[in-house]
Amino acid sequence: MFRHTGSHALIGCATILVFGLIALSASATPAAGPVGTWSTANGHGVVEIAQCGDALCGRIVGIDRAPADPMPTDAHGHSQCGLTIITDEKPAADGTWLGRITDPRDGDTYHAKLWLDENGDLHLRGFIGIPLLGSTQTWHPFTGHLTAECGLA
Repeated sequence: MFRHTGSHALIGCATILVFGLIALSASATPAAGPVGTWSTANGHGVVEIAQCGDALCGRIVGIDRAPADPMPTDAHGHSQCGLTIITDEKPAADGTWLGRITDPRDGDTYHAKLWLDENGDLHLRGFIGIPLLGSTQTWHPFTGHLTAECGLA
């Protein structure tokens, strides 16, 4: 009888251990980081950052313009609505994300470093070569509404 009780105790301990490991792995899952929809620093654009394969990318999903105004185009004459401007953002050891950003107005591409602050705002530093040679913008979570035509409502 003692052996039978010992088996149940062993199974119970193993079950607790398994559930503990599941809970631990769930809490160790990295946060989504900069994934989300962001209002640009000047408030005239909205960029959605999402998972794209093994990296993050960001595309323009909102542009502040009057309904009668033409859709802005990029350096190649393509609509800026839906244009991917952030590419290949991968996590770095320091909690930031490193990749590239393209200026849709002229097509120039720069290194881009992204990070979230304690308030949940996104900082984007575009630079050439080293981060010291660049500038940082602060983007805020977008809480408004978008129209089907890529407008801000």
